[in-house]
Amino acid sequence: MDGSTNKALSIANPSESNLTSTVLDQDLRILFLTAANPGAGTTTSALAMASQLAQMSSGQVLLVDASQSATNLTAQLNLQKERGFRDLLFSTGTPPLLQDCVVQVSSLPFDVLPNGRHIRGNEHLTAERLSPLLDQLGSRYRFVVIDGDAVYSAADTLVISTQVDGVIMVVRAEDTRWEVAQAAVQRLTQAGAKLVGSVFNRRKYYMPKWLYKNL
Repeated sequence: MDGSTNKALSIANPSESNLTSTVLDQDLRILFLTAANPGAGTTTSALAMASQLAQMSSGQVLLVDASQSATNLTAQLNLQKERGFRDLLFSTGTPPLLQDCVVQVSSLPFDVLPNGRHIRGNEHLTAERLSPLLDQLGSRYRFVVIDGDAVYSAADTLVISTQVDGVIMVVRAEDTRWEVAQAAVQRLTQAGAKLVGSVFNRRKYYMPKWLYKNL
């Protein structure tokens, strides 16, 4: 599906720490980005990571919108009418085909799987529902980056975190409290998630940036 008519998003580097080379070295295929609390910049970080992976790897990259936020990636790209993640997981009867849900946005160097238009009632995401879909995505793409909700915002977060190859915690500088971040990491670890790193987002410099690099 061609999403060339959708508005473009600028992709900024959210952090001075580049996790892309680490990911490539560890040969992780499916990555999930979350945060301790909303507003940490998870979507920005997911966009940046998917873009970097697309530039540095020879295979295709997919960015999945698994966030239930009203301002998620799907909303920002104006893809609310497209089928996607929720439709593949929860559609009754015959679910849509993956190729009918993936969108190519002309301004982005990777494919996008929108959140979807299926309205969830009391349906709960389970490992049994999610695992076959992740296997399918992993067989078609070199890397799959999943943009998710914060640990304490949605029950889906813990389910997704246990089914992927690695979890990356997004921390917003001078906003995310250390105790909250530590508690979120502990909750993910206790659930069985594999944390592979963190993104320090919106860092402020109180001295020249070059000086930090020489400390």
